[in-house]
Amino acid sequence: MINAFSFGSYLPGDSPLHRMDPRAKLVLGCAFIIIALVAQDFVSLAVCAVFALAFFLIARLPAGKALRSIGPLALIAVVAAVLNLFVVQGGAVLIEWGFVRVSEAGVRQCLFVAARVLLMMFAMTLVTMTTPTLDISEATESLMRPLARFGFPAHEIAMIMGIALRFLPQFAQEFAIIYQAQVSRGAKLAESPRRGALRMLSSLMVPLFTSAFRHAETLSLAMDARCYHGGTGRTRLRPLRYAPRDAVACAVMALMLACVLAVNVLA
Repeated sequence: MINAFSFGSYLPGDSPLHRMDPRAKLVLGCAFIIIALVAQDFVSLAVCAVFALAFFLIARLPAGKALRSIGPLALIAVVAAVLNLFVVQGGAVLIEWGFVRVSEAGVRQCLFVAARVLLMMFAMTLVTMTTPTLDISEATESLMRPLARFGFPAHEIAMIMGIALRFLPQFAQEFAIIYQAQVSRGAKLAESPRRGALRMLSSLMVPLFTSAFRHAETLSLAMDARCYHGGTGRTRLRPLRYAPRDAVACAVMALMLACVLAVNVLA
């Protein structure tokens, strides 16, 4: 249970994706999301899925780890899919009960939206699993640095993003430890939601938030002790540099876009 949530966790490796510039990975990850939004049917989404599978094979990431990384986040896909199931109408009516109506178009759109959202999540988890959190923060700051001329806090936003990514797995681990501790003390957390809702709130969420505040205070004290004063005058041991492999990855992403557009036109 402790390792059930790994979104934001970095898996060390020496694949071409691991060695890519983090700025290129962030930009191409966002490009993958846009291309998935451009896809108009299941065939074009299948093209995106083939490219995503190829990226995971190149990165040599375990399939089970990738699936577990988006497991808890799959609720987003479920909510989006269910909303389309009842909102989109068209074709033959499959279920009709009062004001609730499910049609063929709704089912098709439900499955399509779920597949699209899951592909987007796989794209971003590929970025986080092949890029250390510090590199993601530096890449984000570097990409937003032009906005700093207009007063945009690029360094602070990047630092917050890096801390959030780093603390996601830690909070999941804290939640699992608290859950196991409460169960070992005889807490009956598996009761019906109506009877056990308040007990679960007090037994799990209160200690979890207490732990989160404690970690936040410890982090702030550590930053104060190290005289943290923002990104002014900060140097880096390994400056970010683009390499030929980044250009190859951009060409592959352009090929993916061309394939999706071709499928949309021919379909």
